[in-house]
Formats: sequence, C-alpha cells, structure tokens
Amino acid sequence: MQQENPCTSGGEQPQSAQLWRPPANALADSRIGAFMRAIERQHGPELGDYASLWRWSVAQPEHFWTAIWDDCGVVGERGATVLENANTMPGARWFPQARLNYAQNLLQSGCTATSANSAVAGSTLDDERDALVFRGEDKVARRLSRRQLCDEVSRLAQALRAAGVGQGDRVAGYLPNLPEAIIAMLATASLGAIWSSASPDFGVSGVLDRFGQIAPRVLVCVDGYWYNGKAVDCLAKNAEVAAQLPSLVKTVVVPYLGTASAPANAAVTAIAHGVGWQDFVAPFAAALIDFVPLPFDHPLFIMYSSGTTGVPKCIVHSHGGALLQHLKEHQLHGDVRPGDRVFYFTTCGWMMWNWLASALASQATLLLYDGSPFAAGASGVAGTILFDYAEAEGMTHFGTSAKFIDALAKAGLSPRVSHRLDALRVIFSTGSPLAPESFDFVYREIKSDVLLASISGGTDILSCFALGSPILPVWRGELQCRGLGMAVEVFDDDGRPLPPGSGERGELVCVKPFPAMPVGFWNDADGARYRAAYFERFPGVWCHGDFVELTAHAGMIIYGRSDAVLNPGGVRIGTAEIYRQVEQLPEVLEALVIGQDWQHDVRVVLFVKLREGLALDDALSERLRRQIRDNTTPRHVPAKIVQVADIPRTKSGKIVELAVRNVVHGRPVKNVEALANPEALEHFRDRPELSC
Repeated sequence: MQQENPCTSGGEQPQSAQLWRPPANALADSRIGAFMRAIERQHGPELGDYASLWRWSVAQPEHFWTAIWDDCGVVGERGATVLENANTMPGARWFPQARLNYAQNLLQSGCTATSANSAVAGSTLDDERDALVFRGEDKVARRLSRRQLCDEVSRLAQALRAAGVGQGDRVAGYLPNLPEAIIAMLATASLGAIWSSASPDFGVSGVLDRFGQIAPRVLVCVDGYWYNGKAVDCLAKNAEVAAQLPSLVKTVVVPYLGTASAPANAAVTAIAHGVGWQDFVAPFAAALIDFVPLPFDHPLFIMYSSGTTGVPKCIVHSHGGALLQHLKEHQLHGDVRPGDRVFYFTTCGWMMWNWLASALASQATLLLYDGSPFAAGASGVAGTILFDYAEAEGMTHFGTSAKFIDALAKAGLSPRVSHRLDALRVIFSTGSPLAPESFDFVYREIKSDVLLASISGGTDILSCFALGSPILPVWRGELQCRGLGMAVEVFDDDGRPLPPGSGERGELVCVKPFPAMPVGFWNDADGARYRAAYFERFPGVWCHGDFVELTAHAGMIIYGRSDAVLNPGGVRIGTAEIYRQVEQLPEVLEALVIGQDWQHDVRVVLFVKLREGLALDDALSERLRRQIRDNTTPRHVPAKIVQVADIPRTKSGKIVELAVRNVVHGRPVKNVEALANPEALEHFRDRPELSC
C-alpha cells in the first residue's frame, strides 16, 4: 500500500499533525472493511467508518462477538447463548454452551488431511508453508513448516499425556522465545492443561515466586541461551528451581546450546525428574492430535503481574477469551492476513509473546527472535539485527517497544536507508507511551508508508483497550482508537465520563464486560483479590489504572500509570509528559520521575541517565527545566534533578517508578526478583540531594 505522508522531512511537527492517512481503497481492501460489509448485510446498520462500527460493537456486544466468531472462522461449537449476566462485572459469562480448543484453532490452518504424517486433518492449505521462523541473534537459525509444527506438537502432547498431564494440570515454561516454547504451549493447550511461562533471565527466586504458586506438573526449560553474542548457561538454575517444585513429575530440557542433546547428559539427569527434550518425545510418532473440546472459559494461560509491589498475582485467561480477542486485534485492527509474516520482539515472560503466538490462528507465519535487540547486524552496527531479519524474511508486521524506537533515534539510525523494508505494512509499539517525537522518527527514518499502531492494554486482559486501525489516520502522539467491542471510557475522580476532545484527563475504564476479562486469579476462590484489583474504585466498572485522555479524533493519549501520577499542589501530572520533554535532549539516555513527599506536599524529582562520560551540571539542569517549563507547565518542572548510573526496569522493560519511590522514602521494595536489574535501585537510596 502506498500512502501519502506529510511528515517526510526533519524538524518538530505540531502535536495535531496527521502523519499517515489510509489509502483510498483501505475500506474496500482491508479485513476490517470486509467485516463491516458482512455486518451490514446481516444486521442492517450503515457502517461508513470506524466510529460507527465501534459504536455498534459496544451497543450490540452479543451480535458483535458472534460475528467475530463466525467471520474469523473459529473452529468449535458456539452454542445458542452468547452472554449470561450481561449487566454484571465481574460475573458475566460468554458463550456458556461453547466447546472449542485454542490450540486447534492455531493449528487447523496448517496441516492437510492428505499428508501421511499430518497431525491435523481438514485444511486445504499448503502445509509446507512456514509456520515458525527463528533467529537466536546471529548464532541460530531455524524454520518449521506448518506440517512440521503440527507433528512436533503431536509428539509432545502424547509425551505429556503419558506423563500424566491432563485437563487443568499446569505446564510451566522457563524458556527463551524459541520454537520449542510455541510447541510446548500448543501441546499443553491441546490437552486442556494450563500453560504458564517465564523467560530464562529470571532468577531462581523470581521463577519460584511465580511457578511456586501454581504447582506445575511439568517444567520445560533450556540448557542456556545467547545474549549479546555470549552463551548463558541455565542448567544450574534449572536444577535449583526443579528441586523446589515438589509438584513436578518431569523436567524437560531443550538443547538450545547443545549441552542437553546427549541422552545421558549428567547435567540434565542430575536435575530432579530431568530428561532431554528429544528423549522425552522419542517414543512417540506424529499422529492426529486429539484436541480436547473445552468450555469457552476453561483456563488456558496463567499470566503474572509485574510483582514489584509484592508476590506476583496469578492472572488466569481462557481459551475462548484469548482466541476471540486476539483474532479481532490481529485481523481487524492489525490487518493480519493469511501468509503475512508477523514479528514482535518479546520474551516468554511478557504477554506480547502470547499475543504473537495467536497470529497462527490468522494463518500468519511467526517470526521469532531471541537475544538482544541491540545486537549488531550484518553491517556491524548495533541495533540493526532486527531490520536485517525484517528484510530477509519479508516481515509485514514489526512489533517492538516504545523504548526501542527511542533508542534507535538516539543512536542516529536510519533503517529506511540501510534496509529494504518493502513488505512492511504495520509497526506495532507498546510497553510505554510512544512519544510524539518517536512518531516523527518512525515516519522519517524507518518508513513513510506504514501504519504505526501504538497499542495499549496489559497482562490483566492479555490484549488491548486502545489499538490501531488500517482505516483511520495516524495523528502524532495518539493511539488511533478504542478497541472494537471494548466499551472504554475515561472517568473523572467522581466517576463521570469525560467526552473526547474535552482536554481533560482521567482514569481509563471499561463499562461493559468483554470476553478477554480474566477467569479470575489463581488461589482466589471467592474472587476477593480479583474484585479488589479492578472493581474497587468504581463498582461494576473495570478500572485499568492508566491516566489518559480521549482526543478530538476519538484517539487516546496515555500519560502514565495512575498510581505513578504526580500530585504537586494537588494537580495531577502524568509522568509520560515529563519523559517526552526530557528525552528529547541528546545528553539524556533515559529518565525516571517520582513524587517525593516533602514539607506536607509532593515535589517532583527527576532522575536522569546520561550518555557515557557526561556529568550533570548546572547548565544541563537548567536546560532540562527550561525544556519542561516551555513545553508543559511550571508545575511539571522538577524541584530536584539527580544523575543516576542506571534506571531499574522489569523483565519486560518497563521502568519501576513505584519501586524507586519506595527506596527514596526508605520503604522496602518487595520482590526485587521481578526486576531485570535490581542492583540499579541502590543508585536511588540515601541520596543527599533529596534531604534538603
């Protein structure tokens, strides 16, 4: 698709600039356009644009979600009833008579009944098409066809069943983002067992804080992984984790580095119930997969909150909810089509891994990557390896974090010059608010004719509240739209909705049930913790905890987490507003801002990580204050600016403002194992600059 793009030159763009507009044929040629025409034929409303479709989808949720099931080709029995207890949240039940299996829906499009080794019957698609393509930095390259994926899932499912795994049992993955992680998840789901995963950079305590709560029957782990060109051995950690999970009957070790490949490898057999992957599946030949038909709300995944304020919450998501929501988001919002090649930079400890995996249900190829996103590519330039991958594989959808885009800009890279990205149609960004300047960078230095979809949701819903759309323009600094079927509003402190374009900011809420709401929390029999997490602030309304604004374009701007909002003098300020200004200065690599309790009020404290070799002086401090004051308000200007050597982050790359605030105030930080770099917290402790 070729789109006109007003932002083709450098320089600051106005906040309201339209950076991309859909081509004239977008409504006719997109998946969402075809969906709208089907709705018009079946239900009669005139749907001329996205706004009318969104209004219909939240006004007629039973018709809308039924249409998603039918139009996206869900395999399963839908049943007559769509929604029970429609006015109760939590408590609504979607498709209570349905029977389906998530894994079957992801695999049914890949294998043919005529193949001698086919593990799934019924599809007429070519089973030799790529299902998974994998890169482990520049060390490992693999490719699995859809037939091969089905066969591997079949063998592992049989092995798990032989080990006693059945409906409701838990299988835990302590794995990098490699094909065996997808295979193990699909095999688990095919049996009606529950999958839960964490990335191998988690320490032992962090893994046990998660898996220890769910008592897995099988642990799938890896002998090691590559990061920045170095091999990281995991066998000792695996042994320590397995020894403290008494529920285990098998610990299956994947030979990523090769040390687990020998049948009698002493390091593997020394692990409690340890067995190499190949030995585990060796007794079983590929056969038709016996997918267990399950209720719509049968548990599929156990996900985890970040855990930076205590032991992580175990959030349970369902087969039907995850499938319907992801089909909608991929096909209608991301315009994912059969044969597309979809990538998201993620680990198995972030919900975007689950989101990526579901693209198999839309008949797309998954492009998997494990390692550092800043590894050098073929040119030897750091940060180019992912664009090498995109060019080589004809990537159509590139997913990453806002921080990665910001880092590319600060490094002065220009992928549009260094790489051929002809196939690329969509860039996804999430993890933190994408600054307006990062929008400019994407269109100026990556690709001008691309849909930049800044999306936002969370582990809590395994999906998004705000998304992109191929039939809407991209406005600088804005998420394009509220998700279809998601009755998202913005409430003021008194629970009154704020209209789009009012300029007022408030709490992101959802006022009606949706299928991807969690089944509940693990070990929360009466649902008390679940209700307290989302429904305490506004009874009967999902309160997500984001501080946001609905724009005049019916898009959204996110200003940060509500619990991290600054409140100097009683005025609420989103942290993202300050980050946007500070990180424009070339000297600043990263920043973190908190509110410090001070003299019966709150003062704004800004911490900055500067480029190597630079020191914060009065001149730079004044430039930072002037940048903030000139572009926001005097209340945004920090009372203190402090240089630090590092900024603490979660494993998924999110900065931890609350943990830093606790350190500054002398309060304990719970569960530091949830952090990728917990040692960074020490840079904020007992700072003399903050005592006066």
